[in-house]
Amino acid sequence: MPAYDETTYGECIADVYDDWYPEGLAEDLAAAALKELAGDGPALELGIGTGRVALPLAAQGIEVHGIDASPAMVEKLRAKPGGAQIPVTLGNFAEVGVDASYSLIFVVFNTFFALASQEEQVACFSRVANRLQPHGVFLIEAFVPDPGRFSRQQLLQTSRVGNDGIVLETSTHDPLTQRICSQQVALTTNGPKLYPVQIRYAWPSELDLMARLAGMRLRERWSDWQRSPFTASSDSHVSIYEKR
Repeated sequence: MPAYDETTYGECIADVYDDWYPEGLAEDLAAAALKELAGDGPALELGIGTGRVALPLAAQGIEVHGIDASPAMVEKLRAKPGGAQIPVTLGNFAEVGVDASYSLIFVVFNTFFALASQEEQVACFSRVANRLQPHGVFLIEAFVPDPGRFSRQQLLQTSRVGNDGIVLETSTHDPLTQRICSQQVALTTNGPKLYPVQIRYAWPSELDLMARLAGMRLRERWSDWQRSPFTASSDSHVSIYEKR
C-alpha cells in the first residue's frame, strides 16, 4: 500500500466528496462571515478542495485564491460554474506557497488537522502570518477534540446508510501524538472501497499558542458560523486570529 501523504485523502475521496458532504446552510453562513472578514480582499483558502466555501464566497464579489495538494479535488472545483476562475496553487498548504498578501486566510471543515505534526502546524501559522496584510486575519474552523469517543483508543461506527450501501468508519487514536488514523469503508453493490484519512488534532488552547509563536493573537472565537458563544460544552469552534 502506498505511504499516506498530503495528497492521499483528496485523491481517494474526490469522486464521492460532494455527494457525501453536500452544500447546505453552513456554507452560506460561512461565506457571509468570511465576506465580512475579507473586506476588500483578496482571500486565500488553505485546502480549497472542491470549492464548497470558496465558490459561494467568490460569488459575493470577493477575490478568492486557493491551495490544495490534490489534483483530483481541484479538477472537481474546475468543473463547477466559476471554478475555473479561481487561481489554485497545487501543493501542501502548510507551505503557504503563494507570493501575494491577503486580508483573509482561512481553513475550514477540520482541514487544518490534515497537517501531520505539531511542527508542521506551527510552521503553517508562521507562514500564514507572513502572508497576511497588516490588518488581515486567519480563520480556522475545527472540531474540539473528544478523546472520550474512543474505547481502548479505537472506534467503529456507521456513518452512512443508504438503499445501495453503507459507510463504516474505523479509527485508531494515539493520545500521545494526538493522531487519528481512519478508514472510511464503503460497502456497496459494486463491492467494498476504502477511503483513508489521517489527522493530527489540536486543542483550541494549543492553536492559540501556535498563533502567539507566529506573532498573532486570538481576536474572536465562536461555536459555529451563527456566532454562538464558545463554551466548555462546544464541540466545534471558529477561531479568528490577528497580528499583534
